[in-house]
Amino acid sequence: MARFDRLTVLGTMLEVGAVPTFTPLDIAGARRVVEACRDAGARVVEITNRGAGTYEVFRELLALAPTEYPGMILGAGTIYDAPTAALFIAAGAEFVVSPVLNPDVARLCNRRRIPYLPGCGSATEISEAEELGAEIVKLFPAAAFDGPAFVRGLLGPSPRTRIMPTNVEATRAATEAWIHAGVACLGVGPSLITDALQADPDPAALTARIRSYLEWIRGARRLFA
Repeated sequence: MARFDRLTVLGTMLEVGAVPTFTPLDIAGARRVVEACRDAGARVVEITNRGAGTYEVFRELLALAPTEYPGMILGAGTIYDAPTAALFIAAGAEFVVSPVLNPDVARLCNRRRIPYLPGCGSATEISEAEELGAEIVKLFPAAAFDGPAFVRGLLGPSPRTRIMPTNVEATRAATEAWIHAGVACLGVGPSLITDALQADPDPAALTARIRSYLEWIRGARRLFA
């Protein structure tokens, strides 16, 4: 069962401005990433369901969370269908992220009061996602077009839409471009959390990298407020 209510999860995403994303190499690497995110101030983390043993690592990580990471909000990503979503929700996922829009997953998450962030690549898909209850919509694949221009164009007629582009580049220039366009938060993956940093027994470098990224977001928000 989720430890945080839906509004708390969504509010924390919007407040922090970043959702670091990674595929765990093993439980030790997953713990290092979560600890680095915690120490850097990134309180929301997405664990993607891409490896053969991801579910087992996710379940073990969530079992540790109440005592080891009580303030961390951990969600499941790369979820395509409702049965898989139900499996991760039962393990304790606080939110569910998908590369696609699936109405069955939306209904399941709504019933469980779990935030669902579906992947959308058009104004029509985003509208459909919002009708299904999505408060924050994942822009995917953001690299397929000029994402910031798309966001600016969409927010003109739909200013209350909240967009989170994913797999963005972890650079100051890219961060400022997205924030200037009006995104609600940023999903950042391998360009921030590399496999090498995940495997490093000393998480200091990863912590510093994540902390710098959050500083770029705060700076861009002040600059374009």
